[in-house]
Amino acid sequence: MPYRRRRSASQQLMRKPAILTIIFFILALLLLASLAWSPRDFLTRRLAALLIAGSSSFKMPQEFVLHTGIVSNQNYLSPENLVLLQRGWLSASGSACPRDIAPPPCWDLMLTPSGVDTFKVLMSPSDSGKPSFSIPVARRQLVAITGISKQGSSADVDFTWKWSPINEVGAAVDSGDVRFHSTVAFRSYDDGWRLVQETFRSGQSMDDALKNAEPVR
Repeated sequence: MPYRRRRSASQQLMRKPAILTIIFFILALLLLASLAWSPRDFLTRRLAALLIAGSSSFKMPQEFVLHTGIVSNQNYLSPENLVLLQRGWLSASGSACPRDIAPPPCWDLMLTPSGVDTFKVLMSPSDSGKPSFSIPVARRQLVAITGISKQGSSADVDFTWKWSPINEVGAAVDSGDVRFHSTVAFRSYDDGWRLVQETFRSGQSMDDALKNAEPVR
């Protein structure tokens, strides 16, 4: 019996290196698998959100164009101009209509001193003194990825977004309450999934997806 106990103990000691070898082998396989795997290999909602929010098209700001001088009655009554008039940034007086603007009435729009102070820090120095100029007023904000439809190496991703004001003018002309729905195409390549930036054989590019966005009701 004592001899059998010693033999059993020695067998247990011999098993430990074998078990450790198996463990190291499994860890090595897992390491190799992790090196070959990329987070872009699987089109998850998280990856889709990162690629959409990081695209150059999505980052393009919303531009607001302000027209001063003589404008048509339709231009004068635009929601944006009415807000600027209400804020006291713009003043208007009746004016005769030039030949290229018809029918009457026409209006002469001018920035008030308060309007000059508000807009001068937002406009480009090269636009100073021009009758019309544009300023960035809002950026797109991704709200949610609402669905992913995959077909082989292609996929369509549905998402909602909204405009987020970046300055006082943006907050005045657009409250940011309206949400939009868009669908954009993705393609799977050897290095993982990519957002389709230009028009492809099927599916919408990022530019088309944003142009064709529909308000969410």
